[in-house]
Amino acid sequence: MNKFINKFIVTAVILFAGITSGQVRLQERFNWRQLDWVFPNQQIRDRAIASGDYIPTNGLPVGIERWQNKLFVTVPRWRNGIPAVLNYIDMNRTPSGSPALIPYPSLEQNVAGDCANGLSTVYRIKADRCGRLWVLDTGTIGIGNTTQNVCPYALNVFDLATDRRIRRYEFRPEDTNPNTFIANIAVDIGRNCEDTFAYFSDELGYGLISYSWEQNRSWRFEHSFFFPDPLRGDFNIAGLNFQWGEEGIFGMALSPIQNDGFRKLYFSPLASHREFSVSTRILRDANRVEESYHDFTYFVEERAGNAHTTSRVMSDDGIMLFNLIDQNSVGCWNSATAYTPQNHAVVDRDDETMVFPADVKIDETNTVWVISDRMPVFLIANLDYTDINFRIFSAPLDTLLQGTVCANGRRTPNRFSPFGFFDYTADALSPGYQSPNLIGFAGATSQILRSSTPKAFAYNEHNNVAIKTESPSTYFSNFHSNFDDRNLFDYQKKNTWNNRNYYF
Repeated sequence: MNKFINKFIVTAVILFAGITSGQVRLQERFNWRQLDWVFPNQQIRDRAIASGDYIPTNGLPVGIERWQNKLFVTVPRWRNGIPAVLNYIDMNRTPSGSPALIPYPSLEQNVAGDCANGLSTVYRIKADRCGRLWVLDTGTIGIGNTTQNVCPYALNVFDLATDRRIRRYEFRPEDTNPNTFIANIAVDIGRNCEDTFAYFSDELGYGLISYSWEQNRSWRFEHSFFFPDPLRGDFNIAGLNFQWGEEGIFGMALSPIQNDGFRKLYFSPLASHREFSVSTRILRDANRVEESYHDFTYFVEERAGNAHTTSRVMSDDGIMLFNLIDQNSVGCWNSATAYTPQNHAVVDRDDETMVFPADVKIDETNTVWVISDRMPVFLIANLDYTDINFRIFSAPLDTLLQGTVCANGRRTPNRFSPFGFFDYTADALSPGYQSPNLIGFAGATSQILRSSTPKAFAYNEHNNVAIKTESPSTYFSNFHSNFDDRNLFDYQKKNTWNNRNYYF
């Protein structure tokens, strides 16, 4: 009788979520017990190990980004022995498995303390639609009480077609303070590639820094919304209880372009369950630094309990994905609905393989990428290097959203907006269709399906899943037809480093 009841419950959960057993969610693409790096030759590798410049067990991956065949992985220098902080996997050569990381753009340009030419520590990065990779070097070595500031905070931008750095910009002294810690970046492209802004969240200095590519200058906003919630500083992850009560503004996501021609920047302090937003119309204007308090808004309802998040991203049709680090899961919200727990769902969860999903990205083919790294265990306890500690997953966005409340009322991108993005009025007050039971079952359903998910090096063969590593020419065809060719031509004339057709 009990077996019959259990079988009925499992079947009901799957049917309720609208997911069949033949469908999969996040697939494990890469995994490592400990990280490895590619060196020019064995002699250099041996010398790095002997000198302590390479200690494999000291590396923790925290950020990812995909551009064409490259899957970038960042590894901060929290401990000694990290050969390169900015790296990539060549997915044409290694579509899955446990590959050694390739330093980007080279091993020589990842030297700590070489302020003008190297990279000391890098966290999250962003590849934009103009073929640029945005990388913030914090200039630090160590973490917490061991932190050394060997270089100033500096933005480095690389041309992904040539793998050359095309700009380095040091933050002004007024942009930071003695407590500054910046790990996240959001990139906002406007009417053309020259009209680009980047935003940086100062987690421990409680600020938000705007940078204009065209003006090559930066300015800093301060607001009480950047501070942590004193009631949300307690964390429970991987069996560890700890307090990160000082963690302020952290994860950020940009909306599609709205009817007024600007985006919304969504953000949240790490020690918080609440979401905030501000129009990029404000952030793009250096004159609004002193008189913008009332331009920042907040959502009345909090996320449901145990809802700390460090990373979020929004699709071109206004679907936000965010990590839920307490729940070993990834959540979603359709921004055309009210920001309420009833309109949130869990798209995937795994209490073994997804412990601390540190970063979430959506690439140019609408594929979602997630990295999990067991960060609290690394920082507070000790990782077991006989076990798999770091994993990278991927799945089509549509697959993740299927059967969740986030898929209801999805709208298609507007072909006539500047980058083919969806023009809309965000934060609709109407909740739309809601399915409370579905919300409750989302995590359980994902867990049931996960039990038959093969590992990274086998999933491709056994699931008949095609790995798309080709150039995204097809994806960008509409983008090219909608883009203002006159602006693109002017931009190419002014920027000889990027005189190409942007892989359309």
